[in-house]
Amino acid sequence: MGTLTVWRFDSPEGAAKAVQTLRELASQQLLTIHDAATVSWPEGKKKPAIRQLTNLAGAGALGGAFWGMLLGMIFLVPLLGAALGAAAGALSGSLQDIGIDDRFINQVRDEVTPGTSALFVLTSDVVVDKVRDAFAGEKPELIFTNLSNEQEQAIRDVFADEQPVG
Repeated sequence: MGTLTVWRFDSPEGAAKAVQTLRELASQQLLTIHDAATVSWPEGKKKPAIRQLTNLAGAGALGGAFWGMLLGMIFLVPLLGAALGAAAGALSGSLQDIGIDDRFINQVRDEVTPGTSALFVLTSDVVVDKVRDAFAGEKPELIFTNLSNEQEQAIRDVFADEQPVG
């Protein structure tokens, strides 16, 4: 089973620092990283900086479409107002079809605010107690949505970059 995990940090730099912890956990085979992204939101900025971590996930990465869609829905759509309401509703529905619901989106939106950061990771084969221990000193808040194998594959099928033919 795959898990979409969101780790929230109380500083704009916390998520970037946690990337090294993730690398170490993966090298110890305490989790498998399928894809990851960071969100950093310094105080005084109107919107966060979003970065996909393709170097962390390697060849299994979903591509920017998934993170752009999910993180755009969380952080950008509320800023754009009613003009995109119908499109946001359709997008929300398609994310729900693959296991990401409005409750998750609203919780992340409410908790990742200016002055914080977040690390979004799609993982499997997690040794939960070891991962929790590795992040213990950093005191992140954990928000997560579990995805079944079928839901994880649906994300890959829908959002994976198309490979050129020939």
